[in-house]
Amino acid sequence: MKPIILNHTENSEFLYLQLYEAIKGDILSGAMTAGEKLPSLRGLSKELGISITTTELAYNQLLVEGYVISKPQSGYYVASINPDSDIPTGHNRKSAPANLEDYTFEESPYITDLSCFDFGKWKKCAARVFNDYSGLLLFESDPQGEPALRYEISKYIYRFRGVTASPDRIVIGAGTQQITSHLSRILLKMGISHVSLEAPGYLPVQSMFRDAGFNVSHIPVAKDGIDISKLPANISSAVYVSPSNQFPTGAVMPVGRRYKLLDWAVENDSIIIEDDYDSELRYFGKPVPAMQGLDKYNRVVYLGSFSSTLFPAVKISYMVLPEEMAEIFRGIKNRYTQTCSKSEQLTLALFMEDGYYYTGIKKLRSLYAQKLQAALQAFARYAPDMVEPVDTQSGISLTVKVHSKKKASQLCSEAKSIGLQMVPLSEVTDQSTSALIFYYNQVPLEQIDKLIGELSGLWSS
Repeated sequence: MKPIILNHTENSEFLYLQLYEAIKGDILSGAMTAGEKLPSLRGLSKELGISITTTELAYNQLLVEGYVISKPQSGYYVASINPDSDIPTGHNRKSAPANLEDYTFEESPYITDLSCFDFGKWKKCAARVFNDYSGLLLFESDPQGEPALRYEISKYIYRFRGVTASPDRIVIGAGTQQITSHLSRILLKMGISHVSLEAPGYLPVQSMFRDAGFNVSHIPVAKDGIDISKLPANISSAVYVSPSNQFPTGAVMPVGRRYKLLDWAVENDSIIIEDDYDSELRYFGKPVPAMQGLDKYNRVVYLGSFSSTLFPAVKISYMVLPEEMAEIFRGIKNRYTQTCSKSEQLTLALFMEDGYYYTGIKKLRSLYAQKLQAALQAFARYAPDMVEPVDTQSGISLTVKVHSKKKASQLCSEAKSIGLQMVPLSEVTDQSTSALIFYYNQVPLEQIDKLIGELSGLWSS
């Protein structure tokens, strides 16, 4: 956009027309091209010394006449007026993307609820990193994770999950894959080459351990968790469990059986890997304390992640190691680089230090509990005979069994056509099933009933 000069001596009610004419002229002359983003209302108002209302009137007039388009939560962009126009632009940009968004970004096919996360507070913390701690960004991140974030994690998991850990026993990584890779190296150095997994269980975890060279066995899960009697005996091994919210059954392991599992680990010189995913997001009653807090024998590795409580693009996961295993990792960590963004680690550390993370989780619990109930009620109202939800008390998704002759892939495709994200359960578990995973957390609360009503119509057609 060329610099805009307004005649402030004219009646103020005509200022918006001057602005409108100036921007329209830039669009028609080619100085502004299709897809180019207009300045924000607040930014342009401040630059020109006019009110936001005046700027908004000009933008609305351009919008009504079709010179610009509006993208929710993003801003105003120049519309494609006449792609075949021979109007000279002064420079050839016809064959190039108008901006980065046109070049690489695609609109999500799913409906999203931006109120689930306070991006304003996250940006505030990110700005502090670049303004006040920029010197830290000139050096590579600690392979074990930034000390400031490890300290904040140690405080949080003790207070809210009952996990006891000093920062030097915490390892941060870019998602589950990196964390599991580090864990696999440690276990192999300890002489452990066998891992037992829950059945049904999370399929990617099985693949990661198999790819790392482990022998894998599958142990059935009942309503109170994994069948301890079927775990290996008389050999050092590891078992991967989710005792506070088993996926996909939602089973919660009672405290008595947790002690039995700890006894198994001690008697067989073995390790328990506790995946505590989504456990903060428990909607009825208090969150179930982690098993690690019961462990007096240094047998539990605790795994946690921020992807459900922040936003998925932040790939920050962590594990808490018993001291012996932490010592092994400290001996090998300098062979590897930290793949988790240092600036995001520092941003998250400030986000937690300022209390934003805790208040955000409190908000999510309330919001997601309402969404879960709305989804259950809508399925009961519109498709009582066709859809059988598997009720859950935590997490961000709901498993549904659909009684239909349609394939799971088709049902998911029809859901996607109206903006609902569903995935066949068989794609993420080792279980052969036609059930689907419905991510209700992404859908705005006020739209859940209407959209599930539409979906039941599509599925029954």
